Amino acid sequence: MLKLHLLSPARRPVQITQDLACFWNTTHAEVKKGLKGRYPKHYWPENPLVANGTA
Repeated sequence: MLKLHLLSPARRPVQITQDLACFWNTTHAEVKKGLKGRYPKHYWPENPLVANGTA
């Protein structure tokens, strides 16, 4: 069983999930909303499933 620890831009744990598809469809919007104000310079795409990666 794979368990993913999703990190903030500061590399702090934000979410732990075993179902990444469910995370993108449900929880991501809430997590993004909370982190967007804290990390305004970070790239927050509207649809992360089709967004290009950044360095």
